[in-house]
Amino acid sequence: MRVPESPWVRLVVLLGLTGAFGALAVLATPAGGTAIGIWPVALATSILLVTDRPAWPIVTGLVGVVAAGTIALDRPTGVAVGLGIGLAAEATLTWAVWSGGRRGIPSLRTNRDLARLLVAVTVGAITIAGVAAVTSALTDWGTPTTLALTAATSGLASQLVLLPLVARLRRPAPLAGRGERLAQWANVVAVPVLVLLYVDASVTLVLVLPSLIWSSMRSHAYEAFAHLVVAAGIVVTLTTLQLGPLAGNPVGGFGADSQGVLLGMFVATCALVVLTLVVNVGEQREQQRLAAAERDRVQRIVNGTTGIAIVGTDLDTTITLFNPGAERLYGYRAHEVLGRPTSMLVSPADGDRSEDGHEASFATYRRSLVDAGPTVVEVLRKDGAVRQHLLTISPVRDDSGTEIGYVTTAEDITERVEAEEHLREALAAERTAVERLQEVDQAKDRFVSNVSHELRTPITSILGYIELFDEGAYGELTAEQREAVARIARNSSRLLSLIGDLLTLSRIQESGPELAHQLLDLRDVVSHAMTTVTAAHQRPGLTLGVDLPPEPVPHRGDRDQLERVVINLVSNALKFTPDGGRVDVRLWSTPEAAVLEVADTGIGIPAEEQDRLFERFFRSSLSEHHEIPGTGLGLPITRTIVERHGGTIEVESEQGCGATFRVTLPLPERPRNDPSRIGD
Repeated sequence: MRVPESPWVRLVVLLGLTGAFGALAVLATPAGGTAIGIWPVALATSILLVTDRPAWPIVTGLVGVVAAGTIALDRPTGVAVGLGIGLAAEATLTWAVWSGGRRGIPSLRTNRDLARLLVAVTVGAITIAGVAAVTSALTDWGTPTTLALTAATSGLASQLVLLPLVARLRRPAPLAGRGERLAQWANVVAVPVLVLLYVDASVTLVLVLPSLIWSSMRSHAYEAFAHLVVAAGIVVTLTTLQLGPLAGNPVGGFGADSQGVLLGMFVATCALVVLTLVVNVGEQREQQRLAAAERDRVQRIVNGTTGIAIVGTDLDTTITLFNPGAERLYGYRAHEVLGRPTSMLVSPADGDRSEDGHEASFATYRRSLVDAGPTVVEVLRKDGAVRQHLLTISPVRDDSGTEIGYVTTAEDITERVEAEEHLREALAAERTAVERLQEVDQAKDRFVSNVSHELRTPITSILGYIELFDEGAYGELTAEQREAVARIARNSSRLLSLIGDLLTLSRIQESGPELAHQLLDLRDVVSHAMTTVTAAHQRPGLTLGVDLPPEPVPHRGDRDQLERVVINLVSNALKFTPDGGRVDVRLWSTPEAAVLEVADTGIGIPAEEQDRLFERFFRSSLSEHHEIPGTGLGLPITRTIVERHGGTIEVESEQGCGATFRVTLPLPERPRNDPSRIGD
C-alpha cells in the first residue's frame, strides 16, 4: 500500500479513509441488524505501522473518535462509544503484538512472521468481541453473543485482507507470464460475480478459492493480495446489495446479522488461505534460490579446483561427478567415466578385479576407506601409469540423514612419496655417518687418552733428569747449557700440563654421571681455590678482589671439580689481564641458584669468537697475538664440570674491555630432617 511520505499527511489520509469506509460499512448493514458490517479496522492498525508521529496513545484516541463517529451514523450513541473504544483497542493491540510495539513496517516473509500476525489479529478479535459483548449488555443493544461474533469476524476479515498489503513481503519474480496474469485477473473478477449472481447455494462460494490459490502460487506476492482485495470487495459489495447465497438467509438465531457473520468468516477464510500460500511459496522459492546459489557456488569451486580430483558417486559407486581436477589427475574426460564404476580408477595392487573391470569386493573396499579417513592408495591413470593418491571418501546424506552416495577427494602425492622415501634413505645414511663419526671421535678420544698416559711417564722422567742437570749431578753446566736446559724444562712442563688437561678432560667425559655428591659451602670452595691461584699467579700491580656473602651458599657436588672450575676461570682472568688491571671474584645466591662471577679488565674476547670459546683446543686470536700461552682445554673442562653439576656457564665480553664469566649452579633440595652438614 502506497501512502504519502509526511507522517502527518499519512495520518490525515488514513484517518479519512478509515472514516469513509467505516461509514459505508455501518450504513450498508442489513435492515434489522445490530452489527456494524466489516468495519475497516485494518486501516486504523496501519496508521500505527506507517507513521512515527504522533505518539501511539494519541493515534489510539483519534481512531476511537473516528470509529465512534462513523458508528453513531446508524447506531445509538452508547453503542457507538463502546464499539469505538473496542475498535481503537483492537487496532492498538494488533499493532503492538505484530510489531512488538515499534513504529515501522513489519516483515511477513516467513512462517514465524505469519504466526506472529495471526496471533496479533486473534488478540485483536478477542478484544473487540469482549468489548462488543459488554457494550451489548450495558446498552441492551442486540444480544452480547451476536454482537461479539459479528464484531470479531468482521475484524478478522478486515485485518487479514488489508494488513499484508502494508507488510514487507518477499518479491520474487512472478512465475506467471503476462497472458497468465491477465487470465488470473479475469478469473478473480468473473468467478465471484458469476457465483453471487447466478447461484443460491452457499457452498458454491468455495469456487472463489481456486482462483485465489492460482494467483497465490504463480503471481507476485502483492499482486496475489490485490486479487484477494478485489475478490473480497466483489463478494462484500454484491452481498450488501442483497445478491448471492449469503443475502437474506438467516442462520441459527443470528437473524439479519447472520449475513455479516458468514461474510466475515468467508472473507477471513479466503485471506488465511492466500496468506499461508503466499508466505510458504515465497519461503520455498527463497530456499530454492539459496540452494541453487549454493549449488552454483559449490559447482564453481569444484570446477575451479584443478589441483584436486573430486569424484562423486551413488551408493553403487557409479561415477556421477568428475571435476577438471579429476580429469587432469586420472587422464580421463568426464564423459568417459560418468555412469561407470569407480573401480576402473583403482590400481590392481589395491584389490583383485574381475574380468569385466569391477572389483568383486569393491563396496567393502570403499567402505573401509570411508572408515579409515585420509589414505594413500594406488590409482590407475588412463595411460596405464600407477600413481599414489592421498584419498578421502566422505558419505553424502540427504536432509533425513540417509546416505545417498559418496564424494571422493584425491591429491596426487607420487612425487611427495618418492621425495619422502629419498629423504628417509638420506636420513638413514646420515644417521649411519653420524654413528661412524661418533665411533671415530670415541676412538680419537681413546687414542689421545692412551697417548697422554704413555707420554706422561717419559716427560716426567725428562723433567727429573733436567733437575739433576740443574743441580750439577752431571757436572757444572755453562751458561748456554743452563739456558738450553731451562728451555727444555719449560717446554716439558708445558707439555706435561697439556697432557694433564687432556687426561682430566677425558676422565671427566668418561666418568659419566658419577660425582662425589657432598653438601658443600661454595664459599669454602672459592676460598680454597683462590689460595691455590694466588700462590701460583702472584703478580705485582694486579689487583685481585674476592667478594663472598656472609651466609652459606650450599650446593651438592664434587669439591675437587668445583675448585678446578674456580681455578680455571680465575687463572684465565689473571693470565689475560695486563699489569695495572683488576680481577674480581664474586659469589652470591638467589632463591633458585648460586652464582659465581669472575670479571676482569683484560684484553677481552672478539664477539665473533665467543661462540667457540668452549671448543677443545680453541684459542682466541688475541691470545695468539699477545703470545699468551695456553692449551685451549681449560674452558672446555670448566663447562663440562659445570654441566655435570646441573649448571650453566655464560660469557660477556668486548674486545679490549675485559670479560665476565658467570656460572650458575642449582641450590640443593634438602628435606627438613636431613642431618647432613655443609662441608661433610
